[in-house]
Amino acid sequence: MEVKNKERFSVSSFSLHILAMALMLCDHLWATLLANQEWLSAIGRMAFPIFAFLSAEGFRRTKNFKKYALRLLVAAIISEVPFDLMYGGTPFDPFHQNVIWTFLLAHLCMFGVRAAEKRGKPVLTVIAGVLISLAGWLVGTLLMVDYGGEGVLTVLLFFFFTGERPWQKLCQVISMAVIHCYLIGGLTFSVTLFSHTFELPEQGLALLSLIPIWFYRGKQGIHNRGVRALFYGFYPVHMLILSLLMLCLYK
Repeated sequence: MEVKNKERFSVSSFSLHILAMALMLCDHLWATLLANQEWLSAIGRMAFPIFAFLSAEGFRRTKNFKKYALRLLVAAIISEVPFDLMYGGTPFDPFHQNVIWTFLLAHLCMFGVRAAEKRGKPVLTVIAGVLISLAGWLVGTLLMVDYGGEGVLTVLLFFFFTGERPWQKLCQVISMAVIHCYLIGGLTFSVTLFSHTFELPEQGLALLSLIPIWFYRGKQGIHNRGVRALFYGFYPVHMLILSLLMLCLYK
């Protein structure tokens, strides 16, 4: 009965991708055409952590790291102009790089940690994990990738703390809270409880992404070349469309 319940209340990698894409579209609509609809930005906070989780899961499951990393590199290069057009109104903005670069940096970090693991020395692995994570955070910050070094750390937390055990989920919650509520912070919103008003970071809503993530049971779902093209192509294409719409509406 327990196994059947798990199967009934589970989501696939395909479903998580579709959900994250929809949430990202909401966030980008707020950033471009619907700036007065703040709820779009609020629910959009959940998109990046889901993509970060899928990125870590993709690293664990890939059989060819070099080929996977090359696809990310090509996608990052292709996405840069649409990203710069959408956020900066210019085809080249050296001060903000698209999120695929964030994932590529995280993959390089995970590759380094995995290489340390193969030596079979737990202490060395822990030290390497800490140092590589700090290096990933620093490089991400200096290169000004989307979500900065904190974005790299978000991917890594799903690499280090994966599984169904309560302590692993607790580590995810604590890590997400530290990264998104404290390190990233940003805009806030007010909540009134029992005559007391609290200012909470909007980015803290990213923690809600853990709910669908925890229903993932390792199933890939629909997967073929067309689906892969959809997942890789959606990011630059929808940003380019939004940029063109902005140009037509606000020229």
